[in-house]
Amino acid sequence: MKKILNRKGFTLVEVLLVVVIIAILAAIVIIAINPARQIAQANNTQRSSDVQALINAVHQSAIDNRGTLPAAITAVATVVGSGVGQIDICADVVPTYMAAMPFDPTATDAAYTDCTAYNTGYTILKTVEGRVTVAAPAAELEKVISVTR
Repeated sequence: MKKILNRKGFTLVEVLLVVVIIAILAAIVIIAINPARQIAQANNTQRSSDVQALINAVHQSAIDNRGTLPAAITAVATVVGSGVGQIDICADVVPTYMAAMPFDPTATDAAYTDCTAYNTGYTILKTVEGRVTVAAPAAELEKVISVTR
């Protein structure tokens, strides 16, 4: 009398092998996607858009004022904001040329609610030739985000 055992299921080795394969595939996917890099790229895209919008607004303001740039813009790269030591150009560009002042997506002290208290985190300067440069000094991934017009 021989008893036949009918075993159904997987062995421990088979289960562990499947878990290891899934872990390896998950690691490869996470490395390929690299969420931190994707977020940094999205932030840089926002900065590029903000810098373009800010320089366009300053340029349009100058055109409407017979080529005269806002008087607050100096020859030294200075943060655009309403605080001490910052360049306040909000009244020159908001709401005529921009709905609101843009601000850096990652700067902890950058924000805009109205023209009385804001900090963009972006810098602006005027060269001797009268050209304006707006830059995003907090750009990530070793990118330089700057526009001169």
